[in-house]
Amino acid sequence: MIDDDASIREVAAVALSAVGGHEVHTAADGTAGLDVARRVRPDAILLDVMMPVHDGPTVLGRLRDVPELREIPVVFLTAKVGNQDISRLDGLGATGVLTKPFDPLLLSAELASLLGWDE
Repeated sequence: MIDDDASIREVAAVALSAVGGHEVHTAADGTAGLDVARRVRPDAILLDVMMPVHDGPTVLGRLRDVPELREIPVVFLTAKVGNQDISRLDGLGATGVLTKPFDPLLLSAELASLLGWDE
């Protein structure tokens, strides 16, 4: 999970690990997130859209430029919920978009659904 908001990272990490049973690694910005992704090779990345320095779409582009990270599914996490915003994000090559605020009890199931892990 890559998000500049520490409270969002903490709630999401607890929700994904305690409720979903996932091993979760977090990063506070895109640069640290790329480093974690290179080291861990995660099954998926939950990526905040609006972050200082490198926003989510920029980080997604950088992930796609690294051959060993290119195929990792990325799900955007955003507070912008307008249809136009979501359509724009979908067009960037992410697997899907989840909105903030999210229900911690449902986050794991919603992520699994977007990733096709619930089938």
